[in-house]
Amino acid sequence: MLLTRDAAVILGATFCYLASAMLANPLIAGFAGTLGAAAALMGVLTALMNACSLVVRPIAGNLSDRLPKRALAGAGAALMLATGLGQALAPSTAVLAAMRLANGAGYSLCSVCMATWFAKTLPPVRVGQGVGIFGLMNALGMAVGPALGIAVSDTLGYRPALALSAAFAGLSLVGILLVRDAGVPRAEKDERPRLRLLDVRAVPAALVVALFTIPYMATQSFLVSYAEACGLDVPTGLFFTVYAVALMALRVLLGRAFDRVGFVSFVVASGVSAAGSLALLALMDGPVGLLLAAPLMAGGYGVMCSVCQSTAVRAVGPEHVGLANSTYYMGFDIGMTLGPVIGGALFGSVDLAWFFPALALTVPAAFAVAVLSGGVHQNRSTGQTTNEM
Repeated sequence: MLLTRDAAVILGATFCYLASAMLANPLIAGFAGTLGAAAALMGVLTALMNACSLVVRPIAGNLSDRLPKRALAGAGAALMLATGLGQALAPSTAVLAAMRLANGAGYSLCSVCMATWFAKTLPPVRVGQGVGIFGLMNALGMAVGPALGIAVSDTLGYRPALALSAAFAGLSLVGILLVRDAGVPRAEKDERPRLRLLDVRAVPAALVVALFTIPYMATQSFLVSYAEACGLDVPTGLFFTVYAVALMALRVLLGRAFDRVGFVSFVVASGVSAAGSLALLALMDGPVGLLLAAPLMAGGYGVMCSVCQSTAVRAVGPEHVGLANSTYYMGFDIGMTLGPVIGGALFGSVDLAWFFPALALTVPAAFAVAVLSGGVHQNRSTGQTTNEM
């Protein structure tokens, strides 16, 4: 049996904490504007959560290999709950900035601990399939959160939508506390505890996921503004709903391909899909182009989230899963931080016709990283010498 009772609960809690974080992301820029923030500050406030998460990530990765996962993930979800409410009630941009930073710390604890915790429940021969399902929860949370946030914000306003973000964090905390196995790490008698920032073997997967995340996050942050600036009457919120449905379908169709298909092959196929999505967004003049771009984005960014995470885990072996996930999420955080910043720079400085084509430059860069590191990722042995920093 692939999924135990605890694994299923961890998946549900994972969806909730990610939905909490991603629900707020497309709203922060607009909400900051209502508090008097200038255009440049709006993008910075959006990126603060992931910038803080990137700094905390190495610490979280090391702690997850030493302390009970339930305690760390619970602390992270509780922090996200408190700061989610803080964001909804923020009276000024200074308070909002502080809440975003603290929210990033909680998000970092949750993401590394939940991934490591879940991986411990998987049979070794089905790690790719299991981590693929975990990646699906990640991607669904990142898709459902923004769609729901935009819908609630359009109907009730920014503050109620941000309060809903806190509610999702609360649900995640409940799920974490319901997991029976506390996730106590096994003692490593032959190794002295030491601080390790990352595992070199997982770095290529982290770089690739960063390159795929940049255009997705830029799209998530500026799709609404792009449509308004171009005078397009398109259902921008529906883009993320279609993306989520398509991703679920792809998860079923791909089955155990995550364990059988090489990393480079996945990068090439997903890169073509992502480039096609960006091309459709650049050329869209109505809802059809927008809705066709969504499943292609799922085949690009959505699939690569699962592929890169399972690749990172297999590359380092079961004894260093926490560090592998920490390294993977560092790349993820880099992409999520740079995406809104690069999107904002492009949105304010280039002709809008070049907005999505410029973002597509990340695709050949991902191809190059995958090809240059292909030998590392094709080797699925877990008994190699550790390469840590």
